[in-house]
Amino acid sequence: MIRSLLFKIFFFLGIIIISIIYLPSLFMKEKVVISGGKLMGYWCALCLKLFLSTDIRILGEENIITQKKFFIACSHQSIFETFFLQTIFNGPVFILKKELIKIPIFGNYLKKIGAISIERNKTTKENLGFTEKIYKISNDTDRPVLIFPQGTRTKPGEFVQFKKGVGRIYNELNIKCQPIAINSGNVWPKDGQLKADKTITVSILPGINEGLEKDIFLDLLEKEIYNELNKLN
Repeated sequence: MIRSLLFKIFFFLGIIIISIIYLPSLFMKEKVVISGGKLMGYWCALCLKLFLSTDIRILGEENIITQKKFFIACSHQSIFETFFLQTIFNGPVFILKKELIKIPIFGNYLKKIGAISIERNKTTKENLGFTEKIYKISNDTDRPVLIFPQGTRTKPGEFVQFKKGVGRIYNELNIKCQPIAINSGNVWPKDGQLKADKTITVSILPGINEGLEKDIFLDLLEKEIYNELNKLN
């Protein structure tokens, strides 16, 4: 309980301090803001190690796609992955819920790095055009788009059906997909207390080539990520 409280205090205090230090970056090139995001990722890992004795294990680094454009589809169990994946990949472009864009200062950083927001479970004009936004930003930058196909954080052992929008994104972008499975909910669950003395595993799976039917791709992606999560648990 005390370790969990200390982690939360120091983690969020550090995020606030980094955000304040990097305020001038909002008027600089996006790569400066991206460096702040990486720093937050390293700070997250450090706090987990110091206060919760959490080991972070990365598997499959040899599977990272390097020779061509790709987008990332990652399981989502906690806010850990939104910070830590920035230490592995080059400033990923996040697709995230609109509420995060509204957070003071932090939302400004997200806008600066081109994050794409959607309103969950709503049919809006903005949502209907989100695949076009993703296509445009993917073409305009070498940074990979990152999406959480479950649509929200899930509990360990909870296997919700992947959102069909991921299939549309795959079809629209026509580039490889980098699947990632992370069991962060075993340490930092969406509900309940944080857990100490455990390991978070980031498993980078072999890429899925472009050109599949979107429904076939979605089924394959879901199967590969959930099979890997079963192994990690």
